[in-house]
Amino acid sequence: MRTKRISNHEELEVYQLAFELAMQIFLLSKGFPREELYSLTDQIRRASRSVCTNVAEAWRKRRYAASFVSNLSDAETEAAETQVWCSFAVRCGYLSSEIGEELKRKYDQVIGKLIVMMTHPEDWVISNRGA
Repeated sequence: MRTKRISNHEELEVYQLAFELAMQIFLLSKGFPREELYSLTDQIRRASRSVCTNVAEAWRKRRYAASFVSNLSDAETEAAETQVWCSFAVRCGYLSSEIGEELKRKYDQVIGKLIVMMTHPEDWVISNRGA
């Protein structure tokens, strides 16, 4: 359960972690070969950024628990997709196994935070009582 009042999505720990990871992936992917530009590079960047955008969308849809959870579920899916792209980058030799494992571990943290939010949406949604 949250203890601090959060006024926007950028204050969410899960958003901050996902954003930092997306920026780290952006920087790392600059070193990927040019022939990967329209495949692995594009896909890993899109998936990592989608985690953040789906968290932001979920935050704005928190008047409706089902919509809130749906967007968080999309964020979880994108985080898992990013982990797969990291595995490809390691297997192709574009990332070291240490960096790949660190990224996957941090995305596990993101996924864990999203699952907690989805399991207890009542802690996050805006109550319509008294309206």
